Amino acid sequence: MNRIVDPLQLMGVAIQATGECAPLTLQPSAFPLRPLNYSLPVASAQIKTCLLLAALAAGGTTTLVEPGPSRDHSERMLRCMGVTITNEKGYQDGKALYQTSLTPPKGLALSPLAMTLPGDFSSAAFIIVAALITPGSAVTIQDVGLNSARTGLLDALLGMGADICITSQANRSGEPVGDLRVKYSHLHGTNICGEQVVRMIDEFPIFAIAAAYATGATTVGEAAELRLKESDRIAVLCEELRKLGVQAIEHPDGFTIEGGGAIQGGTIHPHGDHRLAMSLAVAGLASRAPVVIQDAQIIEESFPEFMQTMQTLGGKLGVE
Repeated sequence: MNRIVDPLQLMGVAIQATGECAPLTLQPSAFPLRPLNYSLPVASAQIKTCLLLAALAAGGTTTLVEPGPSRDHSERMLRCMGVTITNEKGYQDGKALYQTSLTPPKGLALSPLAMTLPGDFSSAAFIIVAALITPGSAVTIQDVGLNSARTGLLDALLGMGADICITSQANRSGEPVGDLRVKYSHLHGTNICGEQVVRMIDEFPIFAIAAAYATGATTVGEAAELRLKESDRIAVLCEELRKLGVQAIEHPDGFTIEGGGAIQGGTIHPHGDHRLAMSLAVAGLASRAPVVIQDAQIIEESFPEFMQTMQTLGGKLGVE
């Protein structure tokens, strides 16, 4: 909680938190707010967006520095509305740093925006991996957002030998979109670390399923942030995969999956994590025996039509 409260207080926002959890208490603040020069401890699109929106009410340019390339949807949208935002990559002590600067428009006058939102890549990821691991599959997913800050999984899968073709590419309100044609593929293991971790931070549960069906070992490192998601995604992901017969080894900042073995059936629990629930459901599409997911209603949190979509594509998923 302090990751967002502390910098907002530096800007002059009257905000207080009780411990590390909500609720937050806000009171009227002086206008304009103070511009901010701040280094985020972790790359976070959520924290960055919050501070950039606050910076619209600041009396000067705000500059934020991140250790990795977090998602930039907010910057693209604000830029289309007439806000001056710059992004720069630099280096300090041999490490890459990503700097975002925002200069608020005079009078807080933003240009109106007519925008068609592209399909969510994080949701498409489940369909992509389902097609890659299910023999005989060939699926086309239309109008998917292909923002480079979001497509780390796509790059990882291509590096594993995935048969994925991008067509009908276009740019809509600053966001790149396209169609993805995905076919069943013989994948091989890979290593993921560094900048790519940030670009696929929400897709590691479904990436782990691709790794389990791939030939050879896959290792993920420098991804300790996964322990702070809806669940401790390193611990629970490895725990549930082992229930399916997958050799999954937990590391402090990642995991190793030995692929190539047959995935068994079993009963697993998503630990209240919607992405883990959908990922384990996808794992069952090509497993030797059925996979039963308890408390699967959590899927509706982000993809309420997941079951219907998979059934339409021929997946044998049902609800008990």
